[in-house]
Amino acid sequence: MSRRRISLRQELPLLVWLVIVWGALWQDFSPGNLLFGALLAVLVARMFYLPPVELSGRFNILHAVPFALRFLGRVAAASVEVMYLATVRGPRVVNAVIAVPLRSHQDLVVTATGHVISLIPGSLVVEVDRSTSTLYLHALNVSSPDEVENLRKEVRSIEAGLIRIMGTREELEAIRQETAA
Repeated sequence: MSRRRISLRQELPLLVWLVIVWGALWQDFSPGNLLFGALLAVLVARMFYLPPVELSGRFNILHAVPFALRFLGRVAAASVEVMYLATVRGPRVVNAVIAVPLRSHQDLVVTATGHVISLIPGSLVVEVDRSTSTLYLHALNVSSPDEVENLRKEVRSIEAGLIRIMGTREELEAIRQETAA
């Protein structure tokens, strides 16, 4: 069974990303190293099935900068909280695995949401149900239904921020209608 050929235009974001990762891994962005990385990227993309990266065609820098600043604030606050829990509360901390259904069904937004959540100390994505766009999180210090709901709201807030940055126009409109209601 042969796979459908993906156009270079569709595959270009993946190839560029693979070349950037190659340069970063070797800490060498010289033209020769990047050319070799590009050859490897094309080889990998042709030999192994990698689904095309589907982009919405929008990226809003005016939402990206405040999002990044809020993210750094969340990382700092969560780091302090995890340090407190580890040093003071110790093994008495109650953990939970929580399902969070997302609005977006775009692989890029779902993946970005999962990565942002996992980078914030105290939470980790343990499973993604791609068919329903549901993230399953392991979270520290969650012991009541209110805390579960607060975590779900935080995850959906992060997803909304990513939709404002790079979601489709339809998803963006859905977010606007949610906030207006």
